[in-house]
Amino acid sequence: MQRRRILCILAASFCLITSASAAELIPMGQAVGIEAETDGLLVTGFTEVETPEGSVSPAKDAGLQVGDVIRMLDGKEVGTAEELREALSAAGEQAVVRVDRGGLEKRCTVHFAFSEDGAAQMGVLLRDGVTGIGTVTYCDPETGAYGALGHGITDEESGALLPIRSGTLTLADISGVKSPADGAAGSLLGAFADGEIFGDVAENTVFGIFGRLSAAPAGQTVETVPDAEIQPGGAVIRSTVSGGQVREYSANIDRVYRENGCTRFLLTVTDEDLLQTAGGIVQGMSGSPILQDGKLVGAVTHVLLEDSTRGYGVSIDTMLKAASALDEAA
Repeated sequence: MQRRRILCILAASFCLITSASAAELIPMGQAVGIEAETDGLLVTGFTEVETPEGSVSPAKDAGLQVGDVIRMLDGKEVGTAEELREALSAAGEQAVVRVDRGGLEKRCTVHFAFSEDGAAQMGVLLRDGVTGIGTVTYCDPETGAYGALGHGITDEESGALLPIRSGTLTLADISGVKSPADGAAGSLLGAFADGEIFGDVAENTVFGIFGRLSAAPAGQTVETVPDAEIQPGGAVIRSTVSGGQVREYSANIDRVYRENGCTRFLLTVTDEDLLQTAGGIVQGMSGSPILQDGKLVGAVTHVLLEDSTRGYGVSIDTMLKAASALDEAA
């Protein structure tokens, strides 16, 4: 069994939710450090365990699949890698593993392999948390509710949306930018700032992460632009790219896509400072708010790997739909 933690990365979002109302919000652009624990253990892959009879992969042979979330082992809750180790040490030669697979409960009987020291081995790669840098899109000054990233935090290998149990935001000290190279996206370089927690991470959805800031930040509210009114044209991106300060950078919305109840758009960075500093859009800018005519349009979601000057955004209405759906579910 191995455990790994992952970085937040820019990724495309899919359009699934269909209703929201306009609001007046504070556009942010603040870079933050994100730390969160998964709700259960996400299966990201399998390994072979060497036995006298040959190589075996007990978890895979039992029917577990990449993207499964392990919840229980022989009736014991296992929300962390340490809890799973403890449950394995108390198990016999086999155990019933309960997993969540796409919202459905599945049970698999795993027949363990054993290492030379007698430890039970499942032959499974797991993730129980995420650490990375992203950008807060907006904050509601009345409630402190925020939205960030504009896309979900997913497992790099399986593409599964990570089920988040709890998490925190802290301010991030951005020290520079790793430039794009060889078809790989660039990224913001920095560290989590020491100090108080900036906010919590309550939900992870395909349209961003949501929670509440510890204190509503100072800043002027702006109107949000309804999906139907978003048009191609000049825009600005608010982001923390250098010097630790939120700045506005010029961009252009080239094309607007309205599909399956949500709106997203293709944009091009035109700001010379941002092009020289970062080459355009880089990882960590995900969630940077986009404004047109002083109104909040949406957020940057990901970069085109073949051209870092261009990327995609998702509308603010789409993010607010996701947030309102969570409120209704609660």
